[in-house]
Amino acid sequence: MKSITLVAIVVLSISLLPFSSFAQNCGCAPGQCCSQFGFCGSTEAFCGPGCQSGPCGTAALIAIATPTSTTPTNGGGSSVSSVVTQSFFDGIIGQAAASCPGKNFYTRDAFLNALGNYPQFGTSGANNDDNLREIAAFFAHVAHETGRFCHIEENDGAATNDVFCDASNTQYTCVSGKKYYGRGPLQLTWNFNYGAAGQSIGFDGLNAPETVANDVVISFKTALWFWMNNVHSVLNQGFGASIRAINGGVECNGGNPSEVNDRIQLYQQYCGVFGVDPGQNLSC
Repeated sequence: MKSITLVAIVVLSISLLPFSSFAQNCGCAPGQCCSQFGFCGSTEAFCGPGCQSGPCGTAALIAIATPTSTTPTNGGGSSVSSVVTQSFFDGIIGQAAASCPGKNFYTRDAFLNALGNYPQFGTSGANNDDNLREIAAFFAHVAHETGRFCHIEENDGAATNDVFCDASNTQYTCVSGKKYYGRGPLQLTWNFNYGAAGQSIGFDGLNAPETVANDVVISFKTALWFWMNNVHSVLNQGFGASIRAINGGVECNGGNPSEVNDRIQLYQQYCGVFGVDPGQNLSC
């Protein structure tokens, strides 16, 4: 996968982030709190210590999953949906500027629609904490790759001369005039990924890679397809293994520590929202 360049974050602990750096991302709906990290919601994580605005200190109005309130089970969508609430989703996309193309593209409904094809996502861990960590990890990478749901396509992807074609792959041969740069929540990249994803999901990934940027349900399906085929099986090794599976060749082993740190910070933040310990081996 090819990541989008984001603002460098050089600290790992979310508790050290300045509250004011996220303040501009608030603008919550009535009854919601703006958390210390700039997310909207109404549980203790949002309305408790560090709350910037809204009914700070009040009891939760909207249920957000915790280890005791959420027990993902095999079968998928309904249990994951109780974790990925509208409030949680809005907290991420709410950080995207109004001018961002992803602002009017990505939706929670599209994610849940796509999730129906991947019932093992967030439900098949050894225990409930593992399931919550998987969901937190997925959205940490999605938020990083898209700039908090800002980008649908890789920056300047359409203008680049690099078509991301691996000509040695004869199973998924590149189509002349098509470019396989990053698109979608996990920025699907390369002809072999577009070809395989399209074959699995049911769209022409080689002849019409732009479908990933035009159809939001297919877009989320490609992200979940990549996750379940390349990331899901390594999560028991820690969050760092998921970074390596997505963009390890570019970011890991000191390749781009600021990108790695941003992924880790987001993962820790979302684990905090879900009330689960992030575990060990966070970096790659």
